[in-house]
Amino acid sequence: MASLKDLRNRIASVKATQKITKAMQMVAAAKLRRAQEAAEAARPYSQRMGAVLANIAQAVGSAGGSDAPRLMTGTGSDDTHLLVVCTAERGLCGGFNSQIARFARDRIRKLLAEGKTVKIITVGKKGYDILRREYGALIIERVDLREVKTLGFVNADAIAKKVIALFNEGGFDVCTLFYSEFKSVISQVPTAQQIIPAGATVAAAEPETAGGNAVYEYEPEPGEILSDLIPRNISVQVFRALLENAAGEMGAKMSAMDNATRNAGDMINKLTITYNRQRQAQITKELIEIISGAEAL
Repeated sequence: MASLKDLRNRIASVKATQKITKAMQMVAAAKLRRAQEAAEAARPYSQRMGAVLANIAQAVGSAGGSDAPRLMTGTGSDDTHLLVVCTAERGLCGGFNSQIARFARDRIRKLLAEGKTVKIITVGKKGYDILRREYGALIIERVDLREVKTLGFVNADAIAKKVIALFNEGGFDVCTLFYSEFKSVISQVPTAQQIIPAGATVAAAEPETAGGNAVYEYEPEPGEILSDLIPRNISVQVFRALLENAAGEMGAKMSAMDNATRNAGDMINKLTITYNRQRQAQITKELIEIISGAEAL
């Protein structure tokens, strides 16, 4: 059984930990609002970009599709897959990072079982740390954003340019983006989005959103517009993924630190009860010894 001094030290240690978790919860709550607003603001732009591309792609398709860029049509094969796995740079956010990594890991196993070649680009330290244990040989590049205090479009654009350059070099056939879509403080949904070839993403746009039966005339030609818009759309989708991840990370961290604070409070109560009982037993024992000694005299 622990001594009274050990119990006092442990209670003090848990109280100090509780103060830290409470402070981290408050910081996460403050950052969550800004991150959530940024993620929600990026969604309409991302969706509308897909709708515009769907409309232009429809025009290219009606013209025979000869002008469609390779980023939209693909290479005609799906033998090599590139997985861009976006996670957080730091931990202490519950199962946020492990959920994304698990989702990506399931896709990797499925692709390898089908005989496909898999390459991985990790965005975020935690995703790299998790995936390198089992698939370290498949990771071709690691993007580190720890020094970035505020995520900007320039960060997403740099990642997108690396992916596009690799595609132009013939490094892969299909690129899929993995991230966690922010739903609420307690709900972040791991999501996989194919960004290359862009034809699959464009085809998924609803006709009503894409313009319905409206007829448009394009200047310059639709193929030239797509050549410029598709790389920009890839950057937009990566940027949205980073913003969704940032909001999800803060929400998960806020929830995890709240649970940690509550658990620390419960542990303090249990340790305090144990300390008081042991102290009471020790005092009772000393009184019995004093009384027994007095009676012996």
